Parts: sequence; C-alpha cells; structure tokens
Amino acid sequence: MNQLFTIAKLDFFESFRSRWFAGYTAVFLLLIVAIFLSGVTESRVMGFSGLTRLLLIFIQACNIILPIFILVTTVRTIAKERDSNVFEYLLSFPVSLAAYYWGKVLGRLLVIWLPLLLTIVLALAIGLVRGGEIPWRLLCLYTALLAFSSFTFLGIGFFISVSTKSQELALGIALFVWLLLIALIDIALIGFLIQKMVPDNLVFALALLNPVQAFRLAAIALFDPVLSVIGPTAYFLLDTFGSTGIIAYALLYLGFVGMLFLSLGFLVFRRRDLF
Repeated sequence: MNQLFTIAKLDFFESFRSRWFAGYTAVFLLLIVAIFLSGVTESRVMGFSGLTRLLLIFIQACNIILPIFILVTTVRTIAKERDSNVFEYLLSFPVSLAAYYWGKVLGRLLVIWLPLLLTIVLALAIGLVRGGEIPWRLLCLYTALLAFSSFTFLGIGFFISVSTKSQELALGIALFVWLLLIALIDIALIGFLIQKMVPDNLVFALALLNPVQAFRLAAIALFDPVLSVIGPTAYFLLDTFGSTGIIAYALLYLGFVGMLFLSLGFLVFRRRDLF
C-alpha cells in the first residue's frame, strides 16, 4: 500500500509541475469566468438563472472538452515512460506491477479531478457572492456526474496507454475514440432512425451504451426532469427509467465502464512485455 501511495504522489507532483496541467486548469477556470462575465447568468431560460444557469452551460461544454482533455493526457502516462525507457529504472526498485499501475491511476485521477473541483468551488463562490439561491442537491449530483465521467475516460485512456508501444499511436487512437463517441455514433444513430433500418429500441440501447450519451442524458435530466429538449424520445426514456433512474443509470454505468477498462488495462499491463 505504501508503494501505491508513493507512486501516486510522484505522478501527482510530476503532473502538477507540467505545463499541460496549468493549461488544463486554466481552461476550466477561465470558462467559468467567461460564462459569468458574458452576463448569461442574468437571463432566464426554461426557468434557470444564476448559478443553475452557469452550471447548465458549463456541463454542456464539459460534455465535449472533458473527454478529449482526459484521453489525450492519460494515454501518454505509461506510453511515455515506455518510450523513454523509464520502466527499466523504475521497476528496478522493489515496486510491484500492481502498485505501480494503480498508483499511476490514483495520481492521474487526482490530477484530473482537482481542476474540476476548483472550478465547481469557484462557481459556488460566485453564486454565494451574488446572493442567489444555491441548488445544493443539483450541485452534489452535478459534481458526482463529472467525477464519474472523468473516471470513465481515465479508464479508457489507461487501457489505450498500456496497449500501445508509442505515444503517437496512443494519441491517434485517443482522438479516434473521441471522434467515435462524440460524432460518428450520433450520425449513425440519426441515419438509422431516418432509414428505419433497425428497431427503435436497438437505437436507444446503442445510445445508452455510449458514455458520452449517458452523461448527456443525465445532465439533461438534472436540469430538465421531463427531458422536454430531446423531443419524443423522452417518452421512451421516462417510461423505462424515469428522471431519477436516468441519473442513477449514468452514474453506475460510467463507473462500471471506467473500472472495466482499468481492470482490462491492468491485465494487459501485467502480461505483456513492458520494454
């Protein structure tokens, strides 16, 4: 256990000193400030204003930029050390493969989550200063949803990182996965619906298996329990899950996918040639 925390600490402080961490943090903090300064929090859309309106806009942005940030930075975690032959040096110490791998996971999880937590605290501080009502239940669910989404793409990123032998290949696969989840699946689903090539239930199932779609539906359910913005599809989802069920499904599914890919990544890491 001490080995695991030592590796996590080393990875955290190494990442903390890097430029990408400063840029990653700045993007989210500046996004919150830009939303606030734009004045959109003063407007009322579908009954939302103030902090709730700010969080609504921020979570829509996170649905696009959070996966790519996490994937691009995470896939280099182990691939980089393999390229630079750091493995031979690190594993010459009495450190088990399990402690090394899960220590890297823990350290990277802290690095990814800290800027998001600071962003949420900043949003909360803005809400308190402005004297508006703080939606505590929504804020807690919102934070949990971001945490589980981060965990999902952390797992996918680590699986890619241990399965490839070069940083360039890992980055290429990460970009392909992001495009697939963000764009290609949506386009394919729309095409299926238009052409009616497959049953609607299968289309819905494919959508719910996409982590980005699950995150998106849960985010909508947080702010719009009747899912009015997604049209007739809402009837099927509400009849099947209900508003609370959609959020619960997203949290459980995102956590499952993240843990699945982390576990598969560890199996690959333990069995393949590390050098």
